[in-house]
Amino acid sequence: MDLGPGPGLLGTAERCLVELLGRLDALGYDFVTPTPATHKRVLARAGKAEALTLRDIFGWSRAFRRETLRDDLLDLLARGGALAEEGGLCRSRLRVSRVAGLLFAHGAYPTDRPDSVFLGPDTYRFVRFVQSRAARVAGARRIVDMGAGAGVGGIVAGRLGPGARVTLVDANPDALRLARINAAAAGAAAETLLAERIDDVAGAIDLVIANPPFIMDEGGPAYRDGGAMLGAGLSRDWALGAARRLEPGGAMLLYTGSAIVAGRDALRETLERDLPRLGCTLDYEEIDPDIFGEQLDLPAYRTVERIAAVGAIISRGP
Repeated sequence: MDLGPGPGLLGTAERCLVELLGRLDALGYDFVTPTPATHKRVLARAGKAEALTLRDIFGWSRAFRRETLRDDLLDLLARGGALAEEGGLCRSRLRVSRVAGLLFAHGAYPTDRPDSVFLGPDTYRFVRFVQSRAARVAGARRIVDMGAGAGVGGIVAGRLGPGARVTLVDANPDALRLARINAAAAGAAAETLLAERIDDVAGAIDLVIANPPFIMDEGGPAYRDGGAMLGAGLSRDWALGAARRLEPGGAMLLYTGSAIVAGRDALRETLERDLPRLGCTLDYEEIDPDIFGEQLDLPAYRTVERIAAVGAIISRGP
């Protein structure tokens, strides 16, 4: 287990990025990250225009001249290993977004590398879903955030349940590095674990939260590809895996997407069939009936009517 994010467990570069987040916060920096498709459209409007503001640099991932950024921020970005130089201009290797009042560092645009660390509209919906079940979170002794990415869900959940032990789990080492930086910047106590399955998490678990990848995108970035069932395969596997691990009275808060075919939601049907066999009940809702409609233009989605954002509460009996 890779424990964090205490100051003694962060390297010099990581501490620089923690300080960078703190200074941006003090300056009132604010940015809401859109989908990659929207980001691309916005950048196309101005062509190759250089960054002029903090939002241009840390939000829209525009190239900038050294003199555009304050010396202290430029120095922290450089010492944090997040400054790229190209053709006489600079670029931040990180984006910074505000979610639930906190600033989080995540991957710069475009997020098309296999190890990209993504934060976007689903992150905001996921956090609102977790916050809407604050009473569940507040009573947890152990919170496990599966597929934690930049750590947003687990860090927010930890603030709702301040007495809980929080474990941020991801298969991407770059994601866990940013999760530790974000936790330290938020003043949150958390530990990180490099793993793909909940079975790799030791100890008792009474609350699992998760926002798995749910797009069928074999060969694409790991944060997108949800595997079989038109992208819902990973959500199914994580849900059933968590159901087997939950302590009596425990729960999983699952935010994900599900492809609807001929009016049917295969993820819902699978969970309704399999969870009772594991001693769990299901409370399932559509949060948004139509997201990522551009996926329907792809051959793999030719039978899909829409992709719905869904929230599932999986509860184990006492």
